[in-house]
Amino acid sequence: MLKSGAAFANITPKKPHFLFGYPFVERMSTGVNDWLLSSALYLTDGIESVIFITNDIIHVNKSIVSNVRKAVSEATGIPGGNILVGATHTHSGPITVDCMSSANDPVVPPADPEYVHYLEQQIILSACAAVKNAIPAKVGLIVADGTGIGTNRHIPDGPADLDMPVLVVKDLEDNMIACMMICNMHPTVLHEDSTLYSGDFPAYARDILQKKVFGCECPVLHFTGAAGNQSPRHVTRSNTFGEAARIGGIIATSVKRKLDAGIEFDASPQIFCSQALIDLPRRTFPTVEWATSNRNKTLERFQSLKKTSNNVQEIRTAEVDWFGAEELLFLSKQATNGNLESAYQTSLPAEIQIVRIGVWTFVSWPGEVFIEYALALKSKSANTWLITLTNGELQGYIATKEAEEKNYYEASNSLFHYSSGEVLLSKTVEMLITNH
Repeated sequence: MLKSGAAFANITPKKPHFLFGYPFVERMSTGVNDWLLSSALYLTDGIESVIFITNDIIHVNKSIVSNVRKAVSEATGIPGGNILVGATHTHSGPITVDCMSSANDPVVPPADPEYVHYLEQQIILSACAAVKNAIPAKVGLIVADGTGIGTNRHIPDGPADLDMPVLVVKDLEDNMIACMMICNMHPTVLHEDSTLYSGDFPAYARDILQKKVFGCECPVLHFTGAAGNQSPRHVTRSNTFGEAARIGGIIATSVKRKLDAGIEFDASPQIFCSQALIDLPRRTFPTVEWATSNRNKTLERFQSLKKTSNNVQEIRTAEVDWFGAEELLFLSKQATNGNLESAYQTSLPAEIQIVRIGVWTFVSWPGEVFIEYALALKSKSANTWLITLTNGELQGYIATKEAEEKNYYEASNSLFHYSSGEVLLSKTVEMLITNH
């Protein structure tokens, strides 16, 4: 029989921190809009166990994951490879990872080791509490519709996946224990002018679900899927907390609609966990001369559009492309000087983790992954859902060949060759077939 427990812990910094996510913008926190949380869900079939943990921060690196796994495993006996640690990727939280592409940004400070230690302790607290809270349970899965929360950020009608799998966990008396969802969308409604700690629209979705759908403060785990080129940019009416609440409300309403239509529960699903560590192909950077010319062109285009265009989204895209060009120039210089090895060493090997709960399979990859790879995985394996930004980070994006050819921002600041997406996909499919 299935047992499950869930818990959450507050990971909001106790003092002001630099809010990380928007390059070249000095942005210190001035207060709290909503608490940043570490939320954990524990499931066991009596033989195999798994803990899902998501955190309202921008990144978790391999060091954070290793420390959390070691402590939780020692406290609970659950193998480290059965513990999944991810990040919602909010851009309104503290910096937690020192990214090479930010080393050239004069306003970005290094991650605060005191906060990172606090973060680790709170993640461990939430995970261990989830295990302690375990009771007989049942699980069901619905697929909500995220239409209206965002689009492909380069081509609004381009590749996207607005299906949102939601794992619902209840006790045998039908009381909520937790729910876990995956959303293929950047949580970036809030922009540079917001200086309050916030989980962005995922935090509002959680709050609305708790108050208006579930009727209790059960943990709501939000994982970010393949959102590398997915954004609310083309659907938002403003970059305010009210707009974040509106987007979160779309999610909560869709989840409620699916729940009201009915959900089948399973009280005895078999759980299976597997992981693999792989190398990824590194990128060949352009010459410093080319990168300098590219930076100048993108800056000129951005400055021109600011003067001539009334299209806010067009201006924003041009600005982000300039950010990427600045970062590409810096990375090209570092590659020329042989200074990128430390970044690769902290990112590799990349971890693929697979968790199967009954007929549903959850795959996790590190990095910010383009939606094309999630769609490919979905086409090759039914009832399979990709979670990204887990168990480490890749110092940026896993983009596509098209993104590199079109000089998109994400491809500009990536440390890895776009074929890394195919490598992750191929290995994952091999694992799924082997362990079917």
